[in-house]
Amino acid sequence: MTTAVTPKGERRRHALVEAASELLLEGGFDAVRHRSVATRARLPLASTTYYFESLDELIACAVEFTGAEELTAMRDRVHRISHRRRGPEATVDLMLDLLVSAETDESAREHLIARYERFVASARHPELRAVQRQLRAQIDELLAEVIRRCGRITSPEQVRRLAGVVDGAVVGALSEADPDPRGTAREALLEIVDVVAPQVDR
Repeated sequence: MTTAVTPKGERRRHALVEAASELLLEGGFDAVRHRSVATRARLPLASTTYYFESLDELIACAVEFTGAEELTAMRDRVHRISHRRRGPEATVDLMLDLLVSAETDESAREHLIARYERFVASARHPELRAVQRQLRAQIDELLAEVIRRCGRITSPEQVRRLAGVVDGAVVGALSEADPDPRGTAREALLEIVDVVAPQVDR
């Protein structure tokens, strides 16, 4: 058994990944450096290169860790939604609770920024693409379940279209002086939800 896979090694590796995920949220990819991660994890500087082949590998693990936490929270939210027919406004609000958040404080905004920074970074960093594709596929599945629980029907292609509308609206809104990503996405979804995800005929 190598040191890296002993219980102590696993704890240290996890501490480094968790530290990197916190730095990603606070300062984006530029904040994740060997020294800053080791300092946050309260481990020697050499530990980052001992447990990870490269900084890119550490960042990919941090993205996967952060995404897994987000997915856990999203699943809990979906499981609390009852099965019943809902109109367009109620349906869109539940979709946005999942994709954007029901909160509107600074912390929620920072989480949104961090999420979309990961999207953009995956275009530049091949090691992030597989992780991001997997996360996106699982989010799409949860969105489809929200739609189903609202008494509506849609296809995987249309689910991706709905998520894409939200992505575009949120990114555009975050760049504004007085951003309201949820409100912007809500307006966009209300225009198409009955077409893309119509109610199931009784």
